[in-house]
Amino acid sequence: MLTDDMTRLCGEIVAMRTARGGLMHELQHDTKARNRAVVKLCAHFGRARATMAKRSKNERMAFLNNLKHSVAARQRELRNDLTGARSAWAGKGA
Repeated sequence: MLTDDMTRLCGEIVAMRTARGGLMHELQHDTKARNRAVVKLCAHFGRARATMAKRSKNERMAFLNNLKHSVAARQRELRNDLTGARSAWAGKGA
């Protein structure tokens, strides 16, 4: 009876060690897979951020160029209005 219990206990210990070894192997494999997934995700985020930054810069440059042209046109209009007003005040009206 004691021999049977010791044999059964020894078998359970061996089975648990084997199960623990399998679990450790599976955890290592899952950890490596997770690390690869995180590296891929970080690379994707980096590419997406670079693309977004480039697009945003292009949009800002287009906006600034448009703003410069608009301001230059308003300045020309103001100069022409002032020239016309000076001519009117000087009595050189059309």
